[in-house]
Amino acid sequence: MTKATVTAGLPKAFLDFAVARGADSRMLLQRSNISLDEILDSDNRIPLTSYLALLTAGIEVCHEPALALLFGEAVKMQDISIVGLLGEVAESSESGPQLLNRYAPLLIDDGHDQTADFIQLVPDNGGIWMKFTSSVYVDHPVLTESGFARCVCTARSIFQSNGIQLETPFPEAIHFAHSQPEYRAEYDRIFGVPLFFDSYMNAMLVNEKYLSITTATNAYLSQLVTRHADEMLRRLTHSKSIRGHVENVLIPILHTGEATIGQVAKELRVSRQTLFRKLKAEGVTFQQVLDELRHKLALEYLGNQKTSTEVAYLLGFSDQAAFSRAFKRWTGLRPSKVTKMKAR
Repeated sequence: MTKATVTAGLPKAFLDFAVARGADSRMLLQRSNISLDEILDSDNRIPLTSYLALLTAGIEVCHEPALALLFGEAVKMQDISIVGLLGEVAESSESGPQLLNRYAPLLIDDGHDQTADFIQLVPDNGGIWMKFTSSVYVDHPVLTESGFARCVCTARSIFQSNGIQLETPFPEAIHFAHSQPEYRAEYDRIFGVPLFFDSYMNAMLVNEKYLSITTATNAYLSQLVTRHADEMLRRLTHSKSIRGHVENVLIPILHTGEATIGQVAKELRVSRQTLFRKLKAEGVTFQQVLDELRHKLALEYLGNQKTSTEVAYLLGFSDQAAFSRAFKRWTGLRPSKVTKMKAR
């Protein structure tokens, strides 16, 4: 299991929301150990613990216990994450829950290997329970109330903007695993359907036909958004792999000449044998990871007009000649040839 993270769009949007209600942004960032630079790019990842600290600080500073719930109501999914844009423009045969199951980690990644669906669909007398399975929603009610409010309000907004008339409420009922809060009236106002607390599940009951509703999409925009989301998901998955962890350790120490399996194992707090075994399970060796990382970085550095001497140093080669031999093995070209091509 790796550390749970959220898209930087969540803390950025909540920070803006809390500031609009009178909170001091510097105080909130300081109390949550988040820097403003970290959340300006919504593709960045922020530790879940930091986001939870930000929510707690905002609730206290604004003197509003329902702040997370109100945040979910006020700020739409598409204003926070690419996951929301996918729900609007994705040209796909997948239903809403299927799309969310695939891309949910881009919004909140609970750090677990995704062996089960984020949303389980449980039939019940003509309806479907959308059951949210992640333990983070059981452990942290502020995430549940914020996430459910956003999911419901965003879906209703999409239905309305596309002129879709709802024959039955969306959703028809909601179950929460947490106890009823003191601000229950806000729940009733926002959701307007039967609510059940202290339940065995976090789930929404919906009419089955609402799960297959499709809206008009722009094919080109759909391709762009989906392609970017797939690349983000690939990077997130890679960062959670042993190979990804090894690369993260290697990059800042390549130039030191200490890029050895022993040093990496020490940084990851595992034995050399354990690291060797885990890499083997992913179908790679340490030397292969090191070599391919150097290859990738060499192309990036040369593309940024760094000299062969600079790149040789940054990648930890003993001298420029050793780097040139490695680069020719990788590409069949001399580094200077690539530099000239990039300069044209």
